[in-house]
Amino acid sequence: MTVAIVTDSTAHLPEGFAERYRVRVVPLHVLVDGRSRRDCVDVGPKELAADLRAHRLVTTSRPTPSEFAAVYRELLRDGAEMIVSVHLSADLSGTWDAAWFAAEELGSDRIKVIDSRSTGMGLGYAVLSAAIAAGSGADGHEAARIAEETALRTRAFFCLDTLEYLRRGGRIGTAAAFLGTALAVRPLLHVDDGGIVPLEKVRTSARALTRLVDHVVETAGSGDVGVAVHHLDAPERAVELASRIEERVPGCRACLISELGAVIGAHTGPGVLGAVVLPGGPDLIG
Repeated sequence: MTVAIVTDSTAHLPEGFAERYRVRVVPLHVLVDGRSRRDCVDVGPKELAADLRAHRLVTTSRPTPSEFAAVYRELLRDGAEMIVSVHLSADLSGTWDAAWFAAEELGSDRIKVIDSRSTGMGLGYAVLSAAIAAGSGADGHEAARIAEETALRTRAFFCLDTLEYLRRGGRIGTAAAFLGTALAVRPLLHVDDGGIVPLEKVRTSARALTRLVDHVVETAGSGDVGVAVHHLDAPERAVELASRIEERVPGCRACLISELGAVIGAHTGPGVLGAVVLPGGPDLIG
């Protein structure tokens, strides 16, 4: 059985990985002052960071069911016998719903739509695991099972420079954002059961970085582990974070580093750092 793997742009796969593992990526939409662009296609991290710092209005929206249907039809026409479509948490976006509607239109017996309950490489690791399985001869049902199992094993942590962008996107109230700014709070967040929720608050960027590494170490355990580092417009800090993780986590052979795109970045702002941990590790070979 020929199995095709589809995801969306919030997986933030490292550069070249989508092509290497034959993953089709459907972009979400980013609206900057009302002008619609495609995430990671028409607008990249540097443009997004500049728009946010210039206080332009940045909002996001899901792909439409028709956009998913067009991709699914193309893959089926090109010989795919089954499609495994893995997406960011349905609690964070309507992307999964759009993919599901498209699958129902074309035949859900041929298209399996999966809610990863995560985002970033929490989603990306699930996608890559499914792609590797499919490339090794697994059928669509087995690839889907592997994607779901991998997603359940991931943990994602983020530290923000400011609460302002969460406030702008309606993810936190104005009073809470003002209090956080007044106290110079650096919030640490994590993905829990499909939602992004507070983990702890610290007072300095240095302390936030240290606690982020601590959480990675605790989650990684003593065996093999996959770790991906995310950032937006903070490449030096991302390299520092990756180096510190590699020093303290013996089972991590090398951290993947991937810059966040516009959809996640619009709600976190420039300077965000993240780490996604996959205990047991993925076999990213080929």
